[in-house]
Amino acid sequence: MRVLAVVPARGGSAGVPLKNLALVGGVPLVTRAVRAALRAELVDQVVVSTDHAGIAETAREAGAIVVDRPEELSGATASSESAVLHALDALGEDPEVVVLVQCTSAFIDPENLSEAVRKVLDGEADSVVSGLPTHEFLWTAAGAGINHDPAIRQRRQDRDPEFRENGAFYVMRTSGLREHGHRFFGQVAVQPVSPKHGVEIDNPDDLELVRALAPFIDEPEPIDVDAVITDFDGVHTDDRAYVDSDGREMVLVSRSDGMGIALLKRSGVKVLVMSTEHNPVVAARARKLGVPVLQGLAEKRTVLRDWLTIEGLDPARVAYVGNDVNDLGPMAEVGWPVATPDAHPRVRAAARVVLTRAGGSGAVRELCDRVVAARPEPPAAEVRTRPRLGPERRSSGGESEGRANEPGSGRDHEHVAIGDVLVGDGEPVYVIGEIGINHNGDIDIARRLIDVAAEAGCQAVKFQKRTPAICVPEEQKGQIRQTPWGEMTYLEYKERTEFGYDEYRQIAKYCDERGLHWFASPWDVPSVEFLEEMDVLVHKVASASVADHELLRVLAATGKPIILSTGMSTLSEIDAAVEILGTDKLIMMHATSTYPLPPEEANLRTITTLKERYGVPVGYSGHERGLQISLAAVTLGAVTVERHITLDRTMWGSDHAASLEPAGLEHLVRDIRIIEQAMGDGVKRVFPGEEAPKARLRRVTV
Repeated sequence: MRVLAVVPARGGSAGVPLKNLALVGGVPLVTRAVRAALRAELVDQVVVSTDHAGIAETAREAGAIVVDRPEELSGATASSESAVLHALDALGEDPEVVVLVQCTSAFIDPENLSEAVRKVLDGEADSVVSGLPTHEFLWTAAGAGINHDPAIRQRRQDRDPEFRENGAFYVMRTSGLREHGHRFFGQVAVQPVSPKHGVEIDNPDDLELVRALAPFIDEPEPIDVDAVITDFDGVHTDDRAYVDSDGREMVLVSRSDGMGIALLKRSGVKVLVMSTEHNPVVAARARKLGVPVLQGLAEKRTVLRDWLTIEGLDPARVAYVGNDVNDLGPMAEVGWPVATPDAHPRVRAAARVVLTRAGGSGAVRELCDRVVAARPEPPAAEVRTRPRLGPERRSSGGESEGRANEPGSGRDHEHVAIGDVLVGDGEPVYVIGEIGINHNGDIDIARRLIDVAAEAGCQAVKFQKRTPAICVPEEQKGQIRQTPWGEMTYLEYKERTEFGYDEYRQIAKYCDERGLHWFASPWDVPSVEFLEEMDVLVHKVASASVADHELLRVLAATGKPIILSTGMSTLSEIDAAVEILGTDKLIMMHATSTYPLPPEEANLRTITTLKERYGVPVGYSGHERGLQISLAAVTLGAVTVERHITLDRTMWGSDHAASLEPAGLEHLVRDIRIIEQAMGDGVKRVFPGEEAPKARLRRVTV
């Protein structure tokens, strides 16, 4: 061994009780010293000399060897050199260089440490001390200049720097230490260190100072946790609220947070939002993100403890993100307290990590990225661009039908990203409010339906886009229709109810303001080109278009995710469509195109059939009255649910009667979220709520 680092860390301390275990940036000081020494390139081994069992355990966990320090060398008057010499004797080692590393310096730079060691190894010095460069003028109490002539006031640039010993580390040739018995001998050199690394902790004020500095000095590191809990105001938002003329409150959030949360959940990390406020904005954002929320909390710390118990989580592997003093309690309960950069000073001081992005400007995304960086890489998914089809069989009616694969024979059900939302197994159900043509050509009705979808908690709204001159059959174009706008031909009626660029630009802007995705079912090639100009996130294939292979080829060429409805289709027709579309970005929707849908034609087990046959996420597009069939689809694994919505089922138009009114849509989304929570993880356990009745009622016999 050439270089040994010794960290003296006794249990006693006059200035700060048990100082060496004090947390800075969530890490004990002794751990920080050990880690700095281990990271120094030229240090071979690190030993901690201590008389305290807790320090010894912490040092071992950090990767150091521990030497028990005798009582006679552990008092306040014992020198650090005596601890170093004892450690050398106890180990029976005689390295060329020994390094004394002090826990009282929280920000030791491993590169500075290695550079100091190199000076001794290369013969430039026999002893090296860490020091801060300074141009300070020193005075005696009597008013005499120590390092300057008061009569000649030199400018800073005219004076060579002097160095103030900061106590971080001392590097010594071992033979010289043994000969002289102290750390300064022979040729002494100074290793300059940065002023930001030079604070020495001697009293409680020093400790508070380095705690406040830690988030800004420590290098970012991956955050290895199993759960992330966030405050809402000031974390997801910029801590401001906007109130419109109707008294509705709005907040500013970052769209990038949504994808971060999706990636977090995909990696298996649990997520929870906690808020003292009881505000519908909080619930709406949580629904959009697909995460549970606890609101109106008087005491976050107690609720957090209960949640951790219920989820069976180790608090040391949990991150809590806060910004104000009411977050200090829950931050103290977890191993990774995190603060936003503009948080209250006490919150920043208590944080192990201070983020660089502010709330509402990507703070949540930054945290998610650092958590995901610590997770193991998922196994590479099998790439497949064509469906895995089972062998064919002949039905009794003579029609050729493909048979679904045996369970498990297809590839894993994958996820598809629609904007900042992942759709697939294990993710919150992606609920789509199908506006379709229920706007009746009125942009104000469209806005009101967007409001209905947003307030119910949908993630998206969908429209239908046609070029009437192409889509309306020739024999129907001239037929006379009675409409709310008077008598007109069927072609004129379809053109009257179709939105153009101006209306869809307004729709896109309004959906963005309400936090919703929007897209449409194009019924012809020019409509695909129209929607591409509008830069939609995803395209929908209506059931009527499953066999329109020209349209499918154009949609496939966009490279966008595709949602394929399967009403009115045989498996062989779906096979042909999937051959064109591929499966990499495909979401399939089980549907029966009967309006309204009778229960006996719902055939919900087809959801499982489609998943096993094509290996893609499968949802449900419903046309029934009521909610039961859609909710049953969720329990069978539907990853997205689409329902037509209307302001009033008695309105004029073909789709209103089979649509959900606002209250029905709100109840649907509410019940879907309850079902998601109730499905659980399939692991049989005794929940905290069962403990008391178990103790009271359980009868055990042998």
